[in-house]
Amino acid sequence: MESQPLPLDGITVVAVEQAVAAPFATRQLADLGARVIKVERIDGGDFARGYDSAAGGLASHFVWCNRGKESIALDLKDPRGVAVVRQLIAGADVFVQNLAHGAAARLGLDAATLCAAHPRLVAVDISGYGPSGPYAGKRAYDMLVQCEAGLVSVTGTPGQPVKAGIPAADIAAAMYAFSGVLAALVRRGVSGRGGPVEVSMLDALAEWMGHPLHHAMHGGTPPARTGLAHAVIAPYDAYPTADGGRVLLSVQNDREWRRLAEQVIGRPELGTDPDFATNAARVENRERTDALVGKALGGLGADEAVVLLERAGVACARLRDVQQLAEHPQLAARERWREVGSPVGPLRALLPPITLPGGGEAPMGDVPALGEHTEALLRAVGMADVEIAALRRDGVVA
Repeated sequence: MESQPLPLDGITVVAVEQAVAAPFATRQLADLGARVIKVERIDGGDFARGYDSAAGGLASHFVWCNRGKESIALDLKDPRGVAVVRQLIAGADVFVQNLAHGAAARLGLDAATLCAAHPRLVAVDISGYGPSGPYAGKRAYDMLVQCEAGLVSVTGTPGQPVKAGIPAADIAAAMYAFSGVLAALVRRGVSGRGGPVEVSMLDALAEWMGHPLHHAMHGGTPPARTGLAHAVIAPYDAYPTADGGRVLLSVQNDREWRRLAEQVIGRPELGTDPDFATNAARVENRERTDALVGKALGGLGADEAVVLLERAGVACARLRDVQQLAEHPQLAARERWREVGSPVGPLRALLPPITLPGGGEAPMGDVPALGEHTEALLRAVGMADVEIAALRRDGVVA
């Protein structure tokens, strides 16, 4: 059977992007076969390039969000730089930007302006708080939006709220921008017209806060912070094992509790004991419940505990650190790792989560150097050597 092409093969995306939200969105498009042209500043490029040097000398955020793209470095404070972007957009299907509030509009690169000029274009504006309202012009970094969206209030321990360890607000906005582009392209296939797409980090993360939000709005109280435990389920936590590991288990119903009591704790009578027989009773007696589970698992190694819990039909997991994730046996068994090229040589990278059986594999292109494709892209829009030389001489391109 002939392999299907990647779904976005033939789609061209131009992105004036930085940090995480827009770059992660456009990387998803590249993974599905789109050509992504990344417009960067001439003085250092996307500022995420300078976040750290952990990935073999490159910034880990940048490597994660920017593989498979072409980089052109332009000075958008110069009208000639903006003119180049306009020429690239004229041949594109999708435009994405996450500049500071008002900056795209001042350059004429906001979604409404571009879609009026190019009816088939899908143009995405990603912002922190949306285009209007009292917060529209407020600086929006991931941690700040996590706080404004209430995520920090429900994450952590009873005594200490903490932010998520990943850029949750950026990722949420990125994934809604990604799905918004796909929806708009489907609509264009029917109507022949693209159109604007708006995504804000606050809107995106507020949607992800749906469970605690509805719990608080309709139940009267927000869920308590419980660390790795669950506010309304017990036992549900991570328990130390004899070899220094930690195993997390989750008992979802009373049948599972009876199996846990009999096959792991070794006390089948706990299955009918009124203090533990129901989830409500176990939550009320959480400390005693956890002590029983902790004592049983504390005498086992982590691998031994997982085998025993799985044999009893109790959901469980190892509490792994990031390095252990990199060596996860399931990812290895399913051959999820590939190598991508970069200015510092090959780097390990995961295949994207979307798998399309019967189709081509994600291209997993190189991480670009700043301005690596500037000259080729300028030639592609029809610029002669003398024009390119003048732009370089004047510092408009790099």
